Amino acid sequence: MSTALDQIPAPHGASSLTLVEQLVQWARRRIEERVFRPGMRMPSIRKLAQDKCVSRFTVVEAYERLVAQGYLESRRGSGFYVRERVANGPGERGSAAGRQDAAAAPRPIDVVWLVRNTLHAGPPDKGPGLGYLPSHWLDGELVASALRALARQSAGQWLGTGTAQGFLPLRHQLQTRLEELEIGAAPDQIVLTSGITQAIDLIARLYVEPGDAVIVGDPSWFQMFGRFVAQGARLVGMPYTPAGPDLDALEEQVKTWRPKMLVINSVLHNPTGTSLSPAQAFRILRLAEEYDFVVVEDDIYGDLCPPSHPVTRLATLDQLGRVIYLGSFSKTLTANLRVGYVACAPEVAQAIADQKILIGMTTPELNERLLYKILTEGHYRRYVERLRARLDPVRERSARMLEQAGFSLFSMPTAGMFLWADAGVDADAFAAAGQEAGFLLAPGSLFSPHQSPTTWMRFNVANCGDPALPGFLADYIETSHRVARPLKD
Repeated sequence: MSTALDQIPAPHGASSLTLVEQLVQWARRRIEERVFRPGMRMPSIRKLAQDKCVSRFTVVEAYERLVAQGYLESRRGSGFYVRERVANGPGERGSAAGRQDAAAAPRPIDVVWLVRNTLHAGPPDKGPGLGYLPSHWLDGELVASALRALARQSAGQWLGTGTAQGFLPLRHQLQTRLEELEIGAAPDQIVLTSGITQAIDLIARLYVEPGDAVIVGDPSWFQMFGRFVAQGARLVGMPYTPAGPDLDALEEQVKTWRPKMLVINSVLHNPTGTSLSPAQAFRILRLAEEYDFVVVEDDIYGDLCPPSHPVTRLATLDQLGRVIYLGSFSKTLTANLRVGYVACAPEVAQAIADQKILIGMTTPELNERLLYKILTEGHYRRYVERLRARLDPVRERSARMLEQAGFSLFSMPTAGMFLWADAGVDADAFAAAGQEAGFLLAPGSLFSPHQSPTTWMRFNVANCGDPALPGFLADYIETSHRVARPLKD
């Protein structure tokens, strides 16, 4: 039978600590690591006592100490909540004016929790919230073969400085790939980047000034939020429907905010899995023309979309007049290859290349040569077909598993790796419980530009194979519904 000491991981040198002190350190560590984030409701006294095998008195005493130290606040009849720490120092509450300013300020954009855990994740099946395919799905030999081929070439090629726009043969190859999508882009219209993340960073620096409105999906890819906020942008969240972006809402937002930019996944949107129809794409471009804003089209999941899948790319219709098109190979080859690209009008490409020089000179040509070798040896296309075929059955299985566990699906994508699902309970608390159980979950608040509380969660279907996962999900939802009432502890 487990003991309290088994249940509460003690920090180094903590053998002499009381159970209350150990519980306080456990909670503080979870709060500081952003497992429990500001505004989140802590587990009830009854539940935490049961989970940690301690008395309710121990939990009450620990919670009261955390309130005194500024980590929690007590809400009568409701429970204990993680406090937004605006302190002058550890345990200090700060001035009344400081608290008022903090209350008036918008909640900060914080995606570090998921990113940090993504980079330090355990087995893939324990990470249904991860954004990448598991490594055992990827073709390591495809990469290794290209590396061996590069190693046989003259060593002198590695001694140059590279160019701002990137390895020219690869840009020629990307031109050919874009032609298959009916997007016309000469090599001087393509700039190679260190993935989509750097591409967004360069575009934000080039276009966005303090006070500018940038429309992003609500939900959408979380890592770009902080980049735009750092530029002083006002993020405006465009809602989604099971058929794709809510374009009536978008039109009202455009009229109200007169945005500088719209950022959108046109194909296999992260996290909903939806794709644009021709009518939706035409309407977005009409709005962009009428209200004079730039459209950034992130097509990072495009290779996971089969040719038969009915999708419409904005760049295909616009031909890079107002659309800036982004692509990458992080989702199909390996995340740490870090080769992405921007395709755009020639003058925009030059400006982006200049920004790239200012912040980091050139991107590693070794990676670009490696990708060029992979793309030109003829195996990549068949490899991606195998990935798509492998995703289909696990998508179906994962959808059934989630529904049986008590989730409601937003829609049922016919391609891609993500499912967007409604748990019916607070997703932040769900993710925190998952962390405790050894599962990395992706709560929907991370995909909101304002981190709004939500019951939605994103699941990577390729990482839902752990046999303990269905039971954990179902038990948590059932228990949460059973105890969802005002606390009397």
